[in-house]
Amino acid sequence: MKTKLLAAAGILALSSGLAYAEGKMLFPVGEGDFNWQSYEALKSMQLDGEQVTVFGPWLGPDQELAENVLAYFGEATGADIRYVGSDSFEQQIMVDAEAGSAPNVAIFPQPGLAADMASRGFLAPLGSDTADWVRDNYAAGSSWVDLSTFAGPDGGDDLYGMFFKIDVKSLVWYVPENFEDFGYDVPASMEDLKALTDQMVADGNTPWCIGLGSGGATGWPATDWVEDLMLRTQAPAVYDQWVSNEIPFTDARVVAAIEEFGYFARNDDYVSGGAAAVASTDFRDSPKGLFSSPAQCLMHRQASFIPAFFPDGTEVGADADFFYFPAYAEKDLGSPVLGAGTLWSITNDSKGARALMEFLKSPIAHELWMAQQGFLTPHKGVNTEVYATETLKKMGEILLSADTFRFDASDLMPGGVGAGSFWTGMVDYAGGKSAADAAADIQKSWDALK
Repeated sequence: MKTKLLAAAGILALSSGLAYAEGKMLFPVGEGDFNWQSYEALKSMQLDGEQVTVFGPWLGPDQELAENVLAYFGEATGADIRYVGSDSFEQQIMVDAEAGSAPNVAIFPQPGLAADMASRGFLAPLGSDTADWVRDNYAAGSSWVDLSTFAGPDGGDDLYGMFFKIDVKSLVWYVPENFEDFGYDVPASMEDLKALTDQMVADGNTPWCIGLGSGGATGWPATDWVEDLMLRTQAPAVYDQWVSNEIPFTDARVVAAIEEFGYFARNDDYVSGGAAAVASTDFRDSPKGLFSSPAQCLMHRQASFIPAFFPDGTEVGADADFFYFPAYAEKDLGSPVLGAGTLWSITNDSKGARALMEFLKSPIAHELWMAQQGFLTPHKGVNTEVYATETLKKMGEILLSADTFRFDASDLMPGGVGAGSFWTGMVDYAGGKSAADAAADIQKSWDALK
């Protein structure tokens, strides 16, 4: 009964939400530096009056941004395109699929749930042609294919979605004025970054601000460090085996990546407040040391969202800036990028749903969101000049320069590990436990799930 009530509520919410969804065509067709040719090509789809429903995790301003992009799809094709968002997306999409009332397209915040739904036959495969297109047209294209290829109900692998709207985590933030005052250059390799760290200490400065505090989620910032360092010390295939626990946390390669994090976080001279402050400092407070006078630290590794916690009035690009968290030159692993993104999948197949996936391939679909805010893309065919800010453009260039992209590992692991023992294990490690013992504790929690 509870499931039926939830399903009914989901259908009602979808219907009422769609009734009021209305995007705006913010940019006049034919004007500006957009790829309008790709927009004109959409008109051949001829979907007059066909309703295409889209369900995703975005509400408020983010929903408006998405609707503003989808409005162009509707205008070009004649489709009645309707989006609704929910803060309970993960629960509701499964309920709707089981009830047979799924939208045409669902937008997954991370691929784990999509993989589960594909295995149960709730997603429509996109086929090898789309997989080939992604390989050819996305930077690090094979990475995006790997991340959206799942086993179907028959056990065979297929592409079950396309990534659209990406976030980058492999960033180091700093204050350009501080670097200029001390004569520091942005490092081009991990070897350079470590040499810069040592030089800062020799000059009497503190290189890093690091904070793991996050209430009930304390520890997650350290998992991002370890994930980035796994990608910089091991091949992508090893990272994937770690994510799936084909190799355990106790594997020497994983323990070594944890110890790489310790190189930065467990040295009293390297981190603001000393190593003992790392676990107790809230991640939202940790970047403030960049802006104190004198500066309490000179670098802070964190994802693209962290400027939200900078002091009011901070202008990114002037008062603060960022550089790519670099790879080891000597290890020849290219330029890996850690991040996240949304996966668009067909949950109720139709001509309109297939047309929408074709729209996601077009440069114009990406450029229309790029010109607003909060959007990065690995699409190699877009005009990066239309990014709304120089900051977004610079992040986009990091994404386009990537040889490998991998999703946040903790988000792909079972909840009890990725959002549990991995967090607490990193807090224990920051507090003095050995990497081997912390890894063993995490592995025990994974073994308990088997």
